[in-house]
Amino acid sequence: MSVYESTSMWKEVDSYFSQVLIAEDDALITARESARLHHLPPHEVAANQGAFLGLLTRAVGARRVLEIGTLAGYSTIWLARAVGDNGHVTTLEVEPQYAAIAQENLRRAGVSQVVDLRVGPALNSLATLVRKGVEPFDLVFIDADKPNNPGYLEAALALTRRGSLIIGDNVVRDGEVADAASQDDRVQGVRTFLAMLGSDPRLDATALQTVGSKGWDGFAIAVVRTP
Repeated sequence: MSVYESTSMWKEVDSYFSQVLIAEDDALITARESARLHHLPPHEVAANQGAFLGLLTRAVGARRVLEIGTLAGYSTIWLARAVGDNGHVTTLEVEPQYAAIAQENLRRAGVSQVVDLRVGPALNSLATLVRKGVEPFDLVFIDADKPNNPGYLEAALALTRRGSLIIGDNVVRDGEVADAASQDDRVQGVRTFLAMLGSDPRLDATALQTVGSKGWDGFAIAVVRTP
């Protein structure tokens, strides 16, 4: 196996990047470890990916962020710290148990005051936000169940403005995304999501593959051209 195919090498490099570049404090470490302690699925972003989300948030000056998929709140903490004390993060989680764990992690990290954690099916929560006509979000991070990604994107477009960023995680799926005949509804959800990004005239989009502690995956990122 070449170094380019070695998952152990990918993890080693991620670990090195995190040690050299990422300042994970006790609150972030505890949030990450709490997912293992409570047997949550290991779906949270890696430390360097969390830092990347924070940097993107700060780079575009985002003050209002929407996160679809909270889990234990690890990425939520990165986003909340990036928007600052005058910012706001709305995060959506379907599982009450996960939401309770996340709420405690957010409290420990000192960001509860800028986070609105909504529990229930994300499509329902998103429909409520659209119906209420909330202020547009500057950045949307989609990291939940992949079959519903197309619906999440439609809602994101209704909840953003010109210049907003929309980020979709886990779009490579160990390369399965290239298989049009895949019987995996997660793969087909991602494929539909990507097709929508590429064909919608309101968006400029691209996608990048990544390797690391989370395996072979990647993310899509789009800028809203017109609301």
